Amino acid sequence: RCMEEILKHDSDSYEITIFGDEPHPNYNRIMLSHVLQGKTNMQDIIMNEYSWYEENEITLYTDERVQSINREEKIIITEKKRTLTYDKLIIATGSSAFILPVEGSALSGVTGFRTIEDTQFMIDTAKEKKKAVVIGGGLLGLEAARGLIDLGMDVHVV
Repeated sequence: RCMEEILKHDSDSYEITIFGDEPHPNYNRIMLSHVLQGKTNMQDIIMNEYSWYEENEITLYTDERVQSINREEKIIITEKKRTLTYDKLIIATGSSAFILPVEGSALSGVTGFRTIEDTQFMIDTAKEKKKAVVIGGGLLGLEAARGLIDLGMDVHVV
């Protein structure tokens, strides 16, 4: 949304570069539960296709995280050792799924519910496994539980 507002008001004044640590263009995370529940598919939640970035002259680097920022020299360095300079910098880090630091949390089959990859992992796992435990009874936990039930799993919410 931020880029869309910049483009709407002053698109010619900026050379825009975006880095994202996921291998996709931006998508509507709120709709991940609908994907899990089978109400829509992954492609339908993509907000801006790669062509949109090209049409708006935005350089998009997917699957590449910014590793460091030198504010004095106005330089960013990515984990892939790419170095770029900037005039203005917007940091939009988002959030990450919290996995309880308990015994077993690193076992195969344990996942958060934050990304397209997490959602696809749950869909794929439901094809092989029949039981799931969802830790967290908030909105996201209940949406995940509903999706897993819709995928045929026996689900317990803790």
